[in-house]
Amino acid sequence: MVRDDRDDPFDNIFDEIERMMNDMTRGDAGFASETHIHVYDEGDVLRLVADLPGVDKDAIDLKCDGETLTISAAGDRREYDERVRLPAHVDEHSASATFNNGVLQVTFDRSEDSAEIDVE
Repeated sequence: MVRDDRDDPFDNIFDEIERMMNDMTRGDAGFASETHIHVYDEGDVLRLVADLPGVDKDAIDLKCDGETLTISAAGDRREYDERVRLPAHVDEHSASATFNNGVLQVTFDRSEDSAEIDVE
């Protein structure tokens, strides 16, 4: 019996699954390319933990304006360019960062949310 592929109701589904699997192994699919970042509010300190596999410590560039942390890094297979809105205003000059086994940790001291203004 000769099979007529034109009438195969699953043909397009299998092609789509194969395309998605190929994208996933290249790191192009959305869920495969997300950077896992968690922010922990520890009272007077905010701690951010980000997974950056395949990156060397020297390839990481961090910038903070007190409200947003920008993480830029490049590895052999992937580039990261993430902007993380922090849940509280921080003193960006208090930042300290460590990088070990592909895990970046950045800590900040909280700063006052706003300054009081005296009315005279």
